[in-house]
Amino acid sequence: MRIADHVSWDRAFPVKYLVVQEDEDGVEQLWGRCAGVEGLFVDPAPLPREVLTLRGCLPEGVLIDILGESDVSLRGLGDVCVEVWDDEQPVQWWTLVDAVVVAHQPHAADPALYDIVLGAGVKEDENLVELPAASRIELFAGTTVSAARMGRCSAVDELFEPRDDPAPVPMELIGCEATEPLLVGTQEPRRWPQERFELLMLDRHGAVMASRVVRLAIDGVRPSVLGDGLEDIILRDGGDDRPLPAVRPVWEKWCQGPPAEPNAWAPYDSRGRAEWLELTTRAWRVPVPRPDRSGGEHHLDGRFVTDVPGLHCAIAEALLGPGRYFGREWHAFKDCLAGGFGVVPPFTLIWHDSEVARHALADVVEDLKDGLPYFEEVVELLEGCGVTVVLR
Repeated sequence: MRIADHVSWDRAFPVKYLVVQEDEDGVEQLWGRCAGVEGLFVDPAPLPREVLTLRGCLPEGVLIDILGESDVSLRGLGDVCVEVWDDEQPVQWWTLVDAVVVAHQPHAADPALYDIVLGAGVKEDENLVELPAASRIELFAGTTVSAARMGRCSAVDELFEPRDDPAPVPMELIGCEATEPLLVGTQEPRRWPQERFELLMLDRHGAVMASRVVRLAIDGVRPSVLGDGLEDIILRDGGDDRPLPAVRPVWEKWCQGPPAEPNAWAPYDSRGRAEWLELTTRAWRVPVPRPDRSGGEHHLDGRFVTDVPGLHCAIAEALLGPGRYFGREWHAFKDCLAGGFGVVPPFTLIWHDSEVARHALADVVEDLKDGLPYFEEVVELLEGCGVTVVLR
């Protein structure tokens, strides 16, 4: 399917979205096009608060300090990772979101241990398995690989209870011109299989700027508010692959077309910069030169590298230009350095104002290899791949 064949129609308003699905051969087929989407940007449904009790807890680290305070009631712990281990490795992961200490007391069987009552939202692992007969429960402050240990406990009351799925948030395709087979689905939505499809978002030039996967569970169809023989299609659930309202300004920027000026990502916060990186993965479909370029000097403007997403925005911009993709995090960045993305070592990277990133990321430790701060990890990776890094 050629996108350019479907991005315009003879109406007073533009096509902004294409509904496509891949056939058995992996070729995109057009199912429809529409003028707008309501419900594209949504906040995730908040997790209901629950009361849980850590039984027989042997605290470590920050948890020891908190329990040693005179009044710990309502003391926030942030997110707590709960790992269920068998004899050798963790087999389940749970996140206690925004955990708060409500109360604690000595454990009945051993006064050296604690029973700690927490309030938290519970996010469960999607790949749950049957609990091992002999298991232990490890606690960590946070959910990254470098999260600090908080101790262990023998059980967590109420953790393994079944929970209802959150109510789905609908999405509505506004001003939709359906083609086969979507047209059949709009005529008999109750008999329509809940197929997954890809929603392509177009910028003002008609180029694809982003895509999202949505389940096409049709809840209703009506004549469009835009008229002109179009329909508005209500989907029961717009899915989990939707951007947050907070990053809407980033999308508005990209809707004007791929960025041409450097540092256009700099005014946004970490969430906005992460979304910027997400948009780079699809928006630039310019053929990459083959073979990859190597040699020469690349200049990295480090003035705005104050977080991990900003670091990857700046590196991609230094190597390939504004709005281009060269990895969103350490592992993807490492893959890009191996070739196939336009630039490959050896080359020289001159990092201007490098102290901005060194100081801003001093406490960001992903424990990727040697437990170094993220800035140091990236420099070490670059040098290990044959890049000459000049820090200025």
